[in-house]
Amino acid sequence: MSIEITDNAFKRVGELIKLEDNPNLVLRIIVDGGGCSGFVYNYALVPSNDITKDDCVIEKDNTKVVIDAISQPFMADCIIDFIEELGSSYFEIRNPNAKTKCGCGNSFSV
Repeated sequence: MSIEITDNAFKRVGELIKLEDNPNLVLRIIVDGGGCSGFVYNYALVPSNDITKDDCVIEKDNTKVVIDAISQPFMADCIIDFIEELGSSYFEIRNPNAKTKCGCGNSFSV
């Protein structure tokens, strides 16, 4: 399984952690049931001691993104990016496994 995280995404995760003033946080991405297409991505800053042996941990410059074992198959070969546009900024997950996705970009089906 390969998951790519762009430099922009790592940079934004680092900024969010810095805003919390706690260098021991990591970004956890979870695929949950829900949304208008069946599955939805959820993001949370969590303590690094919440990482389990089954988690996929991707690290760059001491910034970590963690994906739990249940979510990993849904996110195989994804690219996680951070997009900044006029008036909005957001994490974008380009998922080749998604058969359909919602207009909001956060909900998908497989």
